[in-house]
Amino acid sequence: MSGTPADDASRPAAAEALVNEGAAETMAPRGRAVAGGGLLLAGVALAAANMRPAVTSLASILGEVRDSLGAGSTWASIVTSVPTLCFGLAGIGAPLLARRWGMNRVVGASLALLTAAMIARVLGGPWTLLAGTVLVCASIAMCNVLIPVVVKESFPGRVGLATGLYTTAMAAGGASGSALTPYLNSATGSWRLSLATWMVVALAALCLWVPGTRGHGSKAVAAPKGERRSLMRNPLAWLITFYFAMQSTVAYVVMGWLPEVFKGAGMDATSAGALLGALLLIGVPINMVLPPLVTRTRGQSGWALLLGVLMFAGLLGLLMAPLAAPVLWAVLIGIGMSAFPLALVMISLRTRNAADTGQLSAMAQSIGYLIAASGPFLFGMLHDVTAAWAVSLVALLIIVVVQTVVGMLAGRPRTI
Repeated sequence: MSGTPADDASRPAAAEALVNEGAAETMAPRGRAVAGGGLLLAGVALAAANMRPAVTSLASILGEVRDSLGAGSTWASIVTSVPTLCFGLAGIGAPLLARRWGMNRVVGASLALLTAAMIARVLGGPWTLLAGTVLVCASIAMCNVLIPVVVKESFPGRVGLATGLYTTAMAAGGASGSALTPYLNSATGSWRLSLATWMVVALAALCLWVPGTRGHGSKAVAAPKGERRSLMRNPLAWLITFYFAMQSTVAYVVMGWLPEVFKGAGMDATSAGALLGALLLIGVPINMVLPPLVTRTRGQSGWALLLGVLMFAGLLGLLMAPLAAPVLWAVLIGIGMSAFPLALVMISLRTRNAADTGQLSAMAQSIGYLIAASGPFLFGMLHDVTAAWAVSLVALLIIVVVQTVVGMLAGRPRTI
């Protein structure tokens, strides 16, 4: 579940760190990775299951939380923008920390911080919640950047399968957060308790990650000096970054605002949250099947076109007649959001080695999420200005068109 823009003076520290210091790789030699591959793969999956519940759980009851805290629409717009902004900013630092401390330790520390922050953010008022959400999303950002490199390095012959498992677990976690949180809120009568409950998943991931990575080393594996090069002037790298940015913009607008759009059309809060959960749940089987299929095709342009058309159709239905067939719109949007695993697979398929994969992953995610951060905020602000969702949805449709065109260009068979 799931993201055009730039000159040399503003190039992200993530890309520079991975090039100039030689790709922040920290997994052990392949033999040991294979020996403990099953447990490590399970650790990757459970860590991935934490990448969205912190976002979707809040989105599903955002109106109730806002009203309870006496916050306004601007605050809600900021909160929905925090995930992508943090993913971009914190993603820049992930390779730097991994080079210094080792990737396994950074991911483990991120899971520990995520567990604590999910509790801390519900203990105060609106700004405590906002600050806690920043820490939550910063923790997730570290894993967002580093786990695809774990997959490339530890499972080089099974990139499609491992990516499928990773993105499926992510989709399942996101769907659970959206679908179950409104029911937890109703059952407990406390939005604070219902949001804090998701720390259990983060704690479980931490408990599995530590033994799963034991024996897999944590020192950075530097690329040979002859391979040191920057991707900042590479057109293909920018196409993939743009594609990641556009799909992330759409995804986080949907995850942050879809329940409010349905509620604005007259749907009750529980049903609206359940629809977002169903939308994300659709991605579970698709995310498992899509990456292996994509890796077997010479190019991915057709996949980018298909997913873009489905997303456009779902959003158009939401714009024209939101309550006429809400389940159908949710299904179409849910399938269209599988552009996220497609983007992750492209990062691996467009690179020749783990060093380039790490650099491209950092570049695409740091820049991509920074661009996408404006999406949820502007979507909400357009609604405040117009007192309706129509203009916001039209703007989102335009972004989907751009995403589709860029994806088709990035999907042509070639490597960096």
